[in-house]
Formats: sequence, C-alpha cells, structure tokens
Amino acid sequence: MALIDTWRSALDPERVMETRIIHWQEESATERQDYLAVEEPLEIRLQHQSLAVIMRTPGNDLELALGFLLSEGVIKEASDVVALSNDSDADGLPLENVVNVTLRPELAQNGASSAQQESRPISFERHFAVSSSCGLCGKNSIADLVLSVPPLEADAITIPAHSLYALDGQLRAQQAVFQHTGGLHAAGLFALDGQLQLLREDVGRHNAVDKLIGHGLLHDALPYRERILLVSGRTSFEIIQKAFIARIPCIVAISAPSSLAVELADKAGITLVGFLRNHAMNVYTHANRICKIP
Repeated sequence: MALIDTWRSALDPERVMETRIIHWQEESATERQDYLAVEEPLEIRLQHQSLAVIMRTPGNDLELALGFLLSEGVIKEASDVVALSNDSDADGLPLENVVNVTLRPELAQNGASSAQQESRPISFERHFAVSSSCGLCGKNSIADLVLSVPPLEADAITIPAHSLYALDGQLRAQQAVFQHTGGLHAAGLFALDGQLQLLREDVGRHNAVDKLIGHGLLHDALPYRERILLVSGRTSFEIIQKAFIARIPCIVAISAPSSLAVELADKAGITLVGFLRNHAMNVYTHANRICKIP
C-alpha cells in the first residue's frame, strides 16, 4: 500500500488554536487566553468519488481514513487498499482535507457495479454537504449554514451565572442509565432559570441532542428560543449546528469546544459555555447573556 501524507503530522501546531475568553469564577468575570482543539472536516474519497465527511482534529488523517473504512465494512483488511493519499485538485495540487483511497481492482469493480445499480458511490454513503472546489473547508461550511439558516434574532435573554453552575448536578442526578453503565453521553434541555425540562441519553452525544430536538418536533415545542442546552462531553461543530437549527440561544458543556464550534456559535448568535465545573466556566461567545445575581 502506498502512503503519501503530504500535510500534517501528529505534532502539527495547527491542531491547537488560541482564543480569548471571559472566565467566570463565582460572581467574578475576567478576560484571559485559552486554547481550542482545532476541528475541521475530512472528506474521504474512494476512487476519487466522495464517500464520507468526518469532523475531526487534523493529524493522522490516513490512519483515520483506514480505521473508518474498516469499521464501516468497506474494506476487510489492509491489502484491500492499494494506495492512500491526499487527493489533488484540477491543477494537481494536494487538497488539505481530502483523502483518496484506491482499492484493489476487483473491489473497485464490484463496488462500481453496485453503485450503478443503486445510484450511489461504491458501497457506502453519508449525506453531507461536500464542496468540490478546494476540498471541504470549515469556514465555507459555516458560511453555507448561516446562509440557509439565519442567525438567532437579537434578544434580551439574561441567564444568572449561578443558574448555570447548578445544571451539571441536575443532569447527573437524572442520568439513570449512566449511573448503571458509566458509558453514555447525556443532553439536557433547561429553562432559563436553570430548571431541567428534558433529558436524553445515548452512546453518541449527537444522538442525544437529536432526541431532544425530535421531542420538540413531536410535541410542537420548537423552536427552543428560551432554553439552555447542556451536553455532557465536548462541544463540536455538529452540536452547534443542531442547536442552531433548533434556535437554542445558549449551549453549555462540561468539556471543551472545538475551534469550529466557537466560530459557528459566534456567527449564529449563540452563547457558548465550556468547562462548566466547580462553580467555574468559560464563556466563548456572546457573553452578554450571562449575568451576576440581580
């Protein structure tokens, strides 16, 4: 198998981004520097046909592509792959966030026949907006999303800091499955005063958020314009995207956000909070909604 990784290594400094935040400790707020794990989309192509897009932190992209193809059943062993490299644009220049996988001829031929019958690439497809101009660009993804979904309307919502400090305790107290397994993510929907309204658990935090939004659709409760979303893990681009579509003005996480999550939250008009723990938190965007005790 030929491996040509022309862009990033595991130690690439572009995997970390500096940012300025407002840090709250009890009722005191100060500005300081913080660091974000960079999140960018990686497009995986088979025989130069788009297969899937994965939101990830850059680095070890070829390993990620192989592991993904194996776990999805596209390949069975390493010998199924003839070559693996960054794909090229029309001018022959490598695309930073696009990996092309060349399969053994017999696999590629079988996949092509199946694709013709079912009108889809090779043997697997994920539905995701893919740009064919210069590879998929995170900033372009944000721009496209904001064009199709307008930013949140200006509001006068205020959320006391002490209300946010109480969210995690409420979530954990109600995580029935997590208490038995310790292996599930949770997403909670809270009123602006910090009272838990709805809780969903799932092995994937994205799925837990989808369940909250699905509940709103079933019960005619959308949009969630006066709600707070709490997620048990880190905050990724996809979490912000889902909350944005549901019109949730404030997202809180126990862990860190990625760079792309912060960028989208800023453009969408969403207040994004991370590292909520021990009566402390970091507010990354639209900090005007967070206030001291009246």
